[in-house]
Amino acid sequence: MELAYIPSPSRGVLYLGPVPLRGYAFCIIIGVFVAIWLGNRRWIARGGRPGTVADVAVWAVPFGLVGGRLYHVITDYQLYFGAGRDWVDAFKVWEGGLGIWGAIAFGAVGAWIGARRRGIPLPAYADAVAPGIALAQAVGRWGNWFNQELYGRETDLPWAVHITSSLDGRVPGYYHPTFLYESLWCVGVALLVIWADRRFTLGHGRAFALYVAAYCAGRFWIEYMRVDEAHEILGLRLNNWTAVLVFLLAVLYLVLSARKRPGREAVVEPGAEKDDDAADAAGSDAGSGSDTGSGSDAGSGSGGDESAGAAGRTDAKGE
Repeated sequence: MELAYIPSPSRGVLYLGPVPLRGYAFCIIIGVFVAIWLGNRRWIARGGRPGTVADVAVWAVPFGLVGGRLYHVITDYQLYFGAGRDWVDAFKVWEGGLGIWGAIAFGAVGAWIGARRRGIPLPAYADAVAPGIALAQAVGRWGNWFNQELYGRETDLPWAVHITSSLDGRVPGYYHPTFLYESLWCVGVALLVIWADRRFTLGHGRAFALYVAAYCAGRFWIEYMRVDEAHEILGLRLNNWTAVLVFLLAVLYLVLSARKRPGREAVVEPGAEKDDDAADAAGSDAGSGSDTGSGSDAGSGSGGDESAGAAGRTDAKGE
């Protein structure tokens, strides 16, 4: 008898009249807002302008969604172009299927375009948004729960997820909630990057590289637990090999970057300091203007009294 388990939602979409609200899409949207909010706070703390993170995200997010979908469709092409499949389903993003590797790669291209338009260095921007991206992934993984997908092996642990759907070859039962494992891991990655950034003053893209390396370390063992269909190479799933390769590249960047460009960027957004100085100067001028005005008024009043007294003495002498 099952004493405890994580129940799956009876359905992954709710309707507000004719408008469908899909849990998968909702989780992604919330994750994007969390990433922009935290990234904006970190960017301002680094000396950047408010709103810059959102402006660059206008480019990065669409590119990331396209890249994530492309990676999924290419690596799992049999789901859309195999016998009895409909290739139109490849465009149905709301049904799930976004590869984080493609999302980050294409999102970086979009961020590069947005960063160039704003005249800011991409590595500094990446450092600012890295923890937010990890939190966005943590939230987005719950979209897999709504879709009853990407679970692990069968288990009798009390936190097993209860899969009730039998669509697309699913077998109802109790499985490792790998979506939950990855969500918690991503929260830990975000906290690690924030701590390391404060402790070691990371710069020039090293905070982002740390996020990538830490995420890949967790993704490797979580991916190893999954039982959904996937291509394998030498007994390991394709995403396991991808995680290993990206992990090594991230660590290599950390080492080489620390040697070549130690420390952190002094200026992340040219002109932001001038804006702050101008705002401070305007505030100082307003304060000194008020003081000067009151001083002049006081001086005028005093001078007026002295003139009146002098005139009175002159009049007295004349009389």
